[in-house]
Amino acid sequence: MFFRRSFLLLSLVVISCAENNVVYSPIEADESIDAAPISGFFKKHVLIEDYTGTWCGNCARVSYAIEQAKAQSDKVVSVAIHHGNDPFNFVGIAPLKNLISPDNDLQLPQSRLNRITTWTFPEFNNVQQALNLTSNNCGLGLALSSQVEGGNINLDVKVKYAQNYTGLRLVVYVLEDKLFYRQTNYSNFFGGVNPIPNFEHNHVLRASLTNLLGDRMDNTNFFQTSTRNFSVAIPGNVSNSENMSFVAFVVDTNNNVINVREAKINESQTFEENL
Repeated sequence: MFFRRSFLLLSLVVISCAENNVVYSPIEADESIDAAPISGFFKKHVLIEDYTGTWCGNCARVSYAIEQAKAQSDKVVSVAIHHGNDPFNFVGIAPLKNLISPDNDLQLPQSRLNRITTWTFPEFNNVQQALNLTSNNCGLGLALSSQVEGGNINLDVKVKYAQNYTGLRLVVYVLEDKLFYRQTNYSNFFGGVNPIPNFEHNHVLRASLTNLLGDRMDNTNFFQTSTRNFSVAIPGNVSNSENMSFVAFVVDTNNNVINVREAKINESQTFEENL
C-alpha cells in the first residue's frame, strides 16, 4: 500500500466588509484506499484500459482479473480497447499505442492502470494494485448527464475542483456492452474452454468524443466547475445504442488519470462529493 497526499487550498472568502467571513482552512487529504472521506473532496475511481483481442488467448486472463477487481470495488472503471483481426477493432488506436509502446509493436494483452501504470503480471494475482489507486478523496470529481434519442447523443460532462490544477485534459469515450463473439482462451478461467463461444465482450471502446490523449481544459481552479457538451450522432459501429455507456476522465501533464467516471445512457449524475 502507498500513500499520496494532496492539500485543500487555504482560501478566504469575504462576504461582507465586517462580518460573515467564511474561511476554508488547509486540510490534508489522504488519498490512500482506506482513508476516511474528507469534506469537499470527491470519490476517486481507477481506470483500467485493457488492450485486448478476441483472437488473443492470454487476454481472457486479464478479463477475469477485471471481473475480480469490479467484484471487490465499485470504484473500478474498465475500457476494452480491441486491436488486430477482430470484429471490434478500434481503428484509431495509434495515439494510445504510441503512448504505451512507442518503440515496439503492440503485443497483447496489455493493461494499464490510470492510463500509464502497467498492471503487474499475472493481473489476477495483483488486483490489489488496481484497488490501491482508488480512494474516498480526490481533488476533482466528475458528473455526466446524457440523452440518447433519434440517433443522436447529447452528453454533458462536468468537472468540479477542490484544489487548483493546471495543464489538465479531458478524455470522453463511448463504450458498448453485450457484444457476443468467440474468445480464444489459453487460461484455465471461464471453464478452460478454448475458444469460448459467444463470449460476452463488455465496455468495448467504440469512439472517442475527444482527442484520445485529451482536450485541453480551462477553469480548473479551486471551487470552479468546468462543463463540456457533446452533441453527436451515435457512432456507426455501435450495434445497439441501448447498450452504450460513457466514460470520462481527466489526465494531468504526464498522462496520468486523476479521476474517472462511467455513466449509462440517459443517466443524470451528481458529483460524488464528500459532505
